[in-house]
Amino acid sequence: MEIRVTLPHHAYTLTIKKGWLAQIGDWVSRLWEPQCIMVITDDTVDSLYGEQVIDSLRRAGFDADIVSVPAGETSKSLAMAERLYDALAQKGMTRKDGVIALGGGVVGDLAAFVASTFMRGIHFLQVPTTLLAQVDSSIGGKTAVNTRKAKNLVGTFAQPDGVLIDPDTLNTLPPRRIREGIAEIVKSAAIADADLWQRLAELESEQDLLAHAEEVIAACCEVKRHVVEQDELDTGLRLILNFGHTIGHAIENTLGYGVVTHGEAVAIGMVQISRAAEKKGQMPAGITASLSDMLTKFQLPVTHNDWPERALYEAIRHDKKAAGSDIRIVLLEDIGQAKIETLPIEQMTDYLIRD
Repeated sequence: MEIRVTLPHHAYTLTIKKGWLAQIGDWVSRLWEPQCIMVITDDTVDSLYGEQVIDSLRRAGFDADIVSVPAGETSKSLAMAERLYDALAQKGMTRKDGVIALGGGVVGDLAAFVASTFMRGIHFLQVPTTLLAQVDSSIGGKTAVNTRKAKNLVGTFAQPDGVLIDPDTLNTLPPRRIREGIAEIVKSAAIADADLWQRLAELESEQDLLAHAEEVIAACCEVKRHVVEQDELDTGLRLILNFGHTIGHAIENTLGYGVVTHGEAVAIGMVQISRAAEKKGQMPAGITASLSDMLTKFQLPVTHNDWPERALYEAIRHDKKAAGSDIRIVLLEDIGQAKIETLPIEQMTDYLIRD
């Protein structure tokens, strides 16, 4: 299955096909001339797929090596980016060479950031191995690293030359990682695809969802494609993809990256902002209950015992969606239809109040 992303200055294809990671060399050969390649991955993915990927690339005629970073959100930092710049320089890579991001969202964001800034930009490919990355972060060209102040505070817009999604890689993911990807699937359905929402409602469990992985992943990729093609640089419509993320990112930053996963934080964020918006009359009654029921069915949290309201607000003040004294938030007009509202940032305290 292929999905074409067409942008004003660049186009690329998402390839969704089981078993294709083992044939990555052939796939890359269709996109790039023979060159040096640095595969950037994390220690966990390296142990599972690193040797297979490098062997396939070398058989296809590429001068390929691999560098791994510790698994987890803490690797998405400027310090780690500098370490990777050194690895690329030591390999003697030039602007005619390329980077492959092999892993989940952390690796995808970090490797793409490094590729987009090394020598002012070399080309790269995304090969996401987690459900979260396959349905969201590997598509659309956002790259970033975190700082102590906020998640994804430093980054670029840089589109890949291609995205290879092999759903078979989901077989090696622990259940918690599957569930955090499901949070983004629920988000995609909630903001832009009522048909996908209905399909999710008909599924009984995460195992049932995985049995329909290609279909579900493709539906989410279509949502992302449609939005990104209309708003590549995140100046308008693309903001709807951040439903639940304003509070979610603050949760991650405040409670500690990895303590609550990105998907778990987004799930909590979607429910929290929806509940507050319903009380204010900004969303139809019943949407919060529908969201909560859907997320709970897939064993995702909808609240957290530790709720440092003031610290969460301070994290939101540094959110990149803040503009001056205002911030833009994403709400739902209905399941499958999102809207963007702008409010004074101090009013975000209203959306952090819990019953």
